[in-house]
Amino acid sequence: MKLSFALISAIAASLVAADHKIDKYVLDPHVEFEGEPSREDLWGTDWPFAGVNTFAHLPHTKCLLNPDEQFDIALIGMPFDTAVSYRSGARFGPRGIRAASQRQTALRGYNVRADLNPYDDWAKIIDCGDMPISPMDNNLALKQMTMGYQHLLNHTTPDTKHLPRLVSLGGDHSIILPALRALYEKYGKITLIHFDAHLDTWLPNKYPSHWPSDQAAFTHGSMLWIAYEEGLLQNNTNIHAGLRTRLSDAGDYEDDDAQGFARVHSDDIMTMGIDGIVDKIKRRIPKDEPVYLSIDIDVIDPGLAPGTGTPEVGGFLTRELISMLRKLEDLNLVGADIVEVNPSYDHAETTTLAAAQIAFEIITNMVKRGPLEIDEDTGRIINVIQDSIIEESVENIAGKTGQALPDITAKAESLRDKIKLQLGWSA
Repeated sequence: MKLSFALISAIAASLVAADHKIDKYVLDPHVEFEGEPSREDLWGTDWPFAGVNTFAHLPHTKCLLNPDEQFDIALIGMPFDTAVSYRSGARFGPRGIRAASQRQTALRGYNVRADLNPYDDWAKIIDCGDMPISPMDNNLALKQMTMGYQHLLNHTTPDTKHLPRLVSLGGDHSIILPALRALYEKYGKITLIHFDAHLDTWLPNKYPSHWPSDQAAFTHGSMLWIAYEEGLLQNNTNIHAGLRTRLSDAGDYEDDDAQGFARVHSDDIMTMGIDGIVDKIKRRIPKDEPVYLSIDIDVIDPGLAPGTGTPEVGGFLTRELISMLRKLEDLNLVGADIVEVNPSYDHAETTTLAAAQIAFEIITNMVKRGPLEIDEDTGRIINVIQDSIIEESVENIAGKTGQALPDITAKAESLRDKIKLQLGWSA
């Protein structure tokens, strides 16, 4: 087919026009800026999909190699999964959670319900990387994890006055034992809020084996029994939420009772609702005591979070769990973990995305709660932000009522509790 002269002319004209556009919009290397930009202005911001994976693009340092590194809150990866009783693979959990957190940034980290951006507030938050843990020897691994947590909790905060917090990314659930050991050295006995499909207070002899072994006692289902035996936990203030597993027999609950736990089953949400469950948890927690929050991702229904080692049907919705965590923002959290995330069984990142959001909610709660310090006289936790608001309220009341401040402060404990309740904080 022969092309007409007119058609050839039209094609040539369009090519010339295209070349002109390329010259103007693509090939011109000059960009005009207002003022002289710094290198940070030019290259300091990554897109969510770019950059080296740290949690929420936070600054990274190997904290265990840098004892002088200061932080208020640090994330630490715990790639350990050789204490599991079913599917392994949670050693890749920290990597998966970090990858799923990449849309979290200081630029767009504002949490609407908390009215703050935890990544752009008072707290210095960093990613301490992963703790080196042996996959060959559980006895050695337990020693490594215990020492690692001890070293991390000896870091100072930027103002050197307050106590650092750790959020662990697991890893199987056995990592909680070394965390509790290290926290006990700082705070004494800890109250535990345990979101999980399983009890994890099983006596080691409940596992189906006739081969005795001291090392076999350390599993992701018996570590809370070990913590109880070592005296790390408060008695009668701990609570499970989300339970729905099968038991060996009724004696499992008797053992759990003896270890000081109350229980909320996953189907209780149908009768109690979210607020009822949260109220039961809060009534269980003593005032101004250190609290550790442990989230096994299998507390969420496997239809929404399939990437876990021991799935159980009938769990909480992701939305329900996040709502509960948001209503627990007034707790004295001294540490937390998100564990049993197994990317090998995940689909479309639904499990790791849930875990990353849970970590975000926990960090938000810690930041909103404020820096923590210990009252040397009473041994109780002082919350700096809340206490400053309360003291300001006391002074305002004194000014309005005409009462002398000493007369009011004589009733300080009662007044403090009333103010906390009015502000929505636990008394």
